[in-house]
Amino acid sequence: MAKLNINGRVREVQVEADTPLLWAIREQVGLTGTKYGCGVAQCGACSVHINGALVRSCAMPVGSVKATDKIVTIEGLSATRSHPVQKAWAAVDVPQCGYCQSGQIMAAAALLKRNPKPTDQDIDDAMSNICRCGTYQRIRAAVHMAAGGRA
Repeated sequence: MAKLNINGRVREVQVEADTPLLWAIREQVGLTGTKYGCGVAQCGACSVHINGALVRSCAMPVGSVKATDKIVTIEGLSATRSHPVQKAWAAVDVPQCGYCQSGQIMAAAALLKRNPKPTDQDIDDAMSNICRCGTYQRIRAAVHMAAGGRA
């Protein structure tokens, strides 16, 4: 049994300590916005925030997460989709297939939290998530828009 603080709510999950956080979030808690992509922390589809830091949840064992850690999933970023990144994503029409987008949005939100006015290079360096549809130009434009800059 583990206690996880997910999106401001403490939840008890019945999993082994070595279970990836991704599976606790999806299968035990029922928050399916965080996606499984590669299982080896390379693609970023499983990205969540833990204490404000971007984390690939497929490679984070539940046993490594303290009960006091604050986990935020795409569902917890903004229940009304009013987060600046979510609004910019819709305005720029970033998604094509959409599968990677929750991870992309979480990565962009983490970037803007630590760097509110990123350059193109900052965005390219920080957005290491894989988009198989290749919407990288639209992702960059949306990050700039969310930052209050050019699109």
